[in-house]
This record gives sequence, C-alpha cells and structure tokens, in this order.
Amino acid sequence: MKKVKQGTQPRSSARKKHLGRYKSSLEKQCADLLCDNGLEFVYEENEYVLMDQFVYNGVYLKMTASGKDLSDRTNKSVLPIKYTPDFVAKDGSWIIETKGFTPSHHDFPMRWKLFLNYLRNFENKPKLFIVKNRAQIEEAISIIKDDRSNKGGSGEGVRPSDRKTPNNRNRTLRGSV
Repeated sequence: MKKVKQGTQPRSSARKKHLGRYKSSLEKQCADLLCDNGLEFVYEENEYVLMDQFVYNGVYLKMTASGKDLSDRTNKSVLPIKYTPDFVAKDGSWIIETKGFTPSHHDFPMRWKLFLNYLRNFENKPKLFIVKNRAQIEEAISIIKDDRSNKGGSGEGVRPSDRKTPNNRNRTLRGSV
C-alpha cells in the first residue's frame, strides 16, 4: 500500500527559479521596480531584536506538540522577538514590507507594532510602507523619489547611535537601517 503525502506540496522548481531568492511574486515585483528606479536596497538582511531573550522564573507549564502533556518551562529562556523587514534602503531612509494575500498573518500585526515602538526612540525615522500590490509599490517608490529630489540626495535613516535609550540600556540591532 502506497503512503499518501499530506500537507502543502512544495512549489515547483520552475516557479522557484522564476522568483529567485524572493519568497513571493510580490517581493520579486517590488525588487524589480526598485532596481528599475535606481533605488539601492538590501533584502531581508537587517534583523531587529524587538524584545530581548529573558528567563521567566515563575511557574510556567506549556502544551506540547502532541497536545497530551504539559512541559515544565519554569526558569527556561524565552526566545527574543525579532523582525526582519523585506526591503531596506542602503542608507536606511525607507523600509518596504510586502504583504500580499495570505490567510495567516497572525503574528505580523504584533511584530509590526513592536517595530513601530522600537523606532519611536530614533531621531531619524525611516519612511515605512506596507504594500500589497503593484500600484502601492509604485506609489511608495514615487514618494521615496520625491523625497530624495526635495532633499537633494539620499535621506538619512535610523542609525544605532541615534537611539535614545532609557537608563543607557542598549538594544541589540543586527544590521543597519
């Protein structure tokens, strides 16, 4: 008897080749439009730690994957919350996050709010765009280009040294924006 595969099937290799390193056709389209307009960017290279790893020292029991038992997580490390934007200007002046249609964005709104909160403490804030189609990508690019022509060059983005940290506590910033 032949075993039937269950779950989502992997993409066909032809489609993966077409997308290259991008995870969706919207990301590929955004990258192509940014390149066509001469805007330099990095793709999913900057990682922000929005909440540091910590240890919860109270009683903490967590469900297991099988759902039958509880696992004791008391005094164990809780992983940090991180966010990696899709497209970031090389000078850090803008960030574009692509969000096409996907039925499950359960953690993105929370991460995005934490990211906005993280950026509040920077003096030079990047322009932020969440786009879901080509027209919105083109509008974002138009705003970026208009901003650059009004400033006479590239804008200044978030740099780790710009951060005002309460009680001189530094947050981890991997990558630069």
